[in-house]
Amino acid sequence: MKKVNIGGVPEHFNLAWYLTLKNGEYKAEDINLRWHDYYGGTGDMCKALRSGDIDIAVILTEGIVKDIIEGNPSHIVQTFVETPLVWGIHVADKSRFKTIKDIKGTRAAISRYGSGSHLMAYIHAKNNHWDLDSDLNFEVIENLNGAVEGLTSGSADYFMWEKFTTKPLVDNGTFRRIGECPTPWPCFVIAVRDEFIAHHIEDLKTILNIINTTTAEFKSIPSIDRTIANRYDQDINDVSEWLSITEWSQELIDEETINMVQEQLFDLDIISKKIDYNEIVCKL
Repeated sequence: MKKVNIGGVPEHFNLAWYLTLKNGEYKAEDINLRWHDYYGGTGDMCKALRSGDIDIAVILTEGIVKDIIEGNPSHIVQTFVETPLVWGIHVADKSRFKTIKDIKGTRAAISRYGSGSHLMAYIHAKNNHWDLDSDLNFEVIENLNGAVEGLTSGSADYFMWEKFTTKPLVDNGTFRRIGECPTPWPCFVIAVRDEFIAHHIEDLKTILNIINTTTAEFKSIPSIDRTIANRYDQDINDVSEWLSITEWSQELIDEETINMVQEQLFDLDIISKKIDYNEIVCKL
């Protein structure tokens, strides 16, 4: 049985992977797919792809595009979630900051450099016409628990993370959400190490066929809202709202979108060059 390592964030977006694993669908195809949670998010997964700790990552689009340009030996093989990610902008509940204008020039908590929380801080700053040199400062907090500690202690001032994941922390009075910032592109893609694509393409196609069958019918799974609410400690009304604005994909991300991501990252000085579409994606 072929062992395959896959990584992703432990969030509701990835429940379909858990369901297919629980059902033994990969083992039925002689594939031992092993899921690894990456609490540090995109930057952590980019590092794991480079080292070979994982073969496949379900990862933020902007983060993996940046890392492929910087030499990550991987390619995007498919869009996973078609719709944008809605990033909540959070401060500590007792923070003196009340509006987006108040956090200009303060310290953004980020999981690591090159992560989604890092890159989206630039997008957010650009949207608000801030000076990217003087109005952006960063404090590395590694993960969501680190953000709770950082904002509560005052070592960081604001934190951007997917708003439904952090909603329980807003509800319990740990964070206060002062704004939102949706990504300008599909949020999650599936990226695969080049070595795995070269030597195990049929296994990869099988894995994608299984997950795509489940995501295509995900919203019609009986009581899926209750399952998500229970597993991820979410309010069922929040889950219903999230399901209503989220669409999965079974297709390869298109050239226009990849070019748009590169344009934004290049304009923000996050990447030093733009590369050809076929250097970033792989058509299976």
